[in-house]
Amino acid sequence: MGETDRADGGGSGHGSRGPAGPGGLLVVGDVVTDVVARHRGAPTRGTDTAAAIRIVPGGAGANAACWASRWGWHDVRLLGRVGADTAEWHARELQACGVRPQLVVDPQAPTGTVICLVDTAAAAERTFLTDSGASLRLDRGDWSDALLDGVAWLHLSGYLLFSEPSRGLVAAALDAARARGVPVSVDPASAGFLTELGVDRFLTLVEGIDVLLPSRDEACLLTGLSDAAEAAAELSRRVPLVVATSGVRGALVARSGVVCARVPAFPATAVDTTGAGDAFTGGFLAAVLSGADPRDAAAEGCRAGALAVTQVGGRPGRPV
Repeated sequence: MGETDRADGGGSGHGSRGPAGPGGLLVVGDVVTDVVARHRGAPTRGTDTAAAIRIVPGGAGANAACWASRWGWHDVRLLGRVGADTAEWHARELQACGVRPQLVVDPQAPTGTVICLVDTAAAAERTFLTDSGASLRLDRGDWSDALLDGVAWLHLSGYLLFSEPSRGLVAAALDAARARGVPVSVDPASAGFLTELGVDRFLTLVEGIDVLLPSRDEACLLTGLSDAAEAAAELSRRVPLVVATSGVRGALVARSGVVCARVPAFPATAVDTTGAGDAFTGGFLAAVLSGADPRDAAAEGCRAGALAVTQVGGRPGRPV
């Protein structure tokens, strides 16, 4: 399992809990520290801009795991890589959300940090400045097929595909999941990083997965189409189930080249949209594991996303 240390924990969750189900949800992805700066209007160059600043735990993979637990799934595990500087803090925060952390402690790199600039004058839209740090240093040596013991679903954060070491881990995880018949979902994670990686390369790397969970922008980028519904339908010719989120427009569910459901968004007053897509993913996965069909699961994802935007940071339970 590699030569680095681990910050593991069992931890009991909070919030509602469903009955014991057929197995756990293993999320493999990024764990980062978010510095959220909420400001009004564009920052003024060369001088001060007033902002409300908070430091909170984040990361697309970690956030999705926490929301899956918050949405009632009883057994959620997270494999990620952090620096020694904040390993214990991140492990405690995950445990407090009901997630069992399996964190690899990097001996060289610090925990990744993301500065989230949230413009409260522009529908709480955000801009990210990202230092991936240890999060994209997960590699094949950090994977063991034993991580799938007792697991009913594997979810991979797309951020793992944006570095060579973590792509090796993704390949190993996909092979192991296929061998055991464990369904796999992927969140493409970032339109900006997808552009750098290349659409064809991304689609090749995720070949054989069961569910793709792109945002509208990511779906359009992956297909070259400008219409979200057409893009979701096109992607579903390559992946059995595609669920594309469109913010206030809700979500689209597509199979076999056809959009089979349009799920409306839940109304919410946004204060910070950081992590809304991660919340959708967590709510969707918890619902699917509980036996919901894709349309109902997407509705649960929209509910989670609506709750997420009413609070600061990407994790559940952090009201303004």
